Amino acid sequence: MSRLAALRRLYAIQGAWNYERMLGLGMGYAAEPLLADLARSNPPRHREAVARSAEFFNSHPYLAGLALGAAVRGEYDGAPGAHISRLRTALCSPLGALGDQLFWAGAVPASVAATVAVVTLGAGPLAVAAFILVFNVFRAWVAWWALRTGLESGTSVGAAIRQSWLPRAAHLAGIGAGLAIGVAVPLVAVWYLAPFSRSGVAGALALAAGGVIAARLAGPMYAAPRFALSALAAALLFRLVMR
Repeated sequence: MSRLAALRRLYAIQGAWNYERMLGLGMGYAAEPLLADLARSNPPRHREAVARSAEFFNSHPYLAGLALGAAVRGEYDGAPGAHISRLRTALCSPLGALGDQLFWAGAVPASVAATVAVVTLGAGPLAVAAFILVFNVFRAWVAWWALRTGLESGTSVGAAIRQSWLPRAAHLAGIGAGLAIGVAVPLVAVWYLAPFSRSGVAGALALAAGGVIAARLAGPMYAAPRFALSALAAALLFRLVMR
C-alpha cells in the first residue's frame, strides 16, 4: 500500500514547486509513505532520509519515480547520505531529457496528431475521448514502472535505465510524432481546403512535399511542430488567396 500511496502523491509532485527546490518538496511528500518502516527500525536515519528526500530536485515529473524509488531503496540499504544526494542530482538531467523526448516531443504530439487525423476522417468526439484515455493509461503505467524500477534497483538505477526500454522508446517516440504530424497536416489541409477540390488536394501535397524538402535542408532546426505550424499557416494563406 505504501507504493500506491507514493504513486498517488507523485501525481501532485509539482504542487509545491518553487525556485529554491523545484520538485524537491513534492519528492519529500511522495517519499514519506515509503519511509514509514524506516521510522520504526531506525529513527535517526529516518529523520535524515526525510530531510534528504525534500532537497533540490528538478526533472521530468512523469519519471521522477525512478529517482524517488532509488533514493528510498538507498536509505533502507544504508547507503551514505552524501551518495544518495549525489545520485538524485545526477539523475536530474537524464530523466529530464528522457521524459521530454518520450512525452513532450513524442507521445503528446503523436497522440494529438493522430486524433486530429482520425477526426478529419470522420471519427467524431469518440476519438478525443480515446486519446485522453490512452494517454492517461500510458502515463500511469510509466509512473508505476518508474517507481517500481527505482525501488528494485536502488543506487544501480542508472544501469537499470540504460538496459530498459526507456532510452529506445524515447528515441522512437520522436520519430513517431514526426510521422503522425506529417500524416495529419496533409489530411487537415485536404479537409480544410475541400471546397477547392483538386486545387485543395494539390495544395496539401505541395505542403507535404515542401515540409520534406525543408526538413532535409534544415535538419533538426525544422522539427515536426515547426513544420505543422508553418504548413497550417500556409494552408490558411492559400485559402484566403483562393477566395
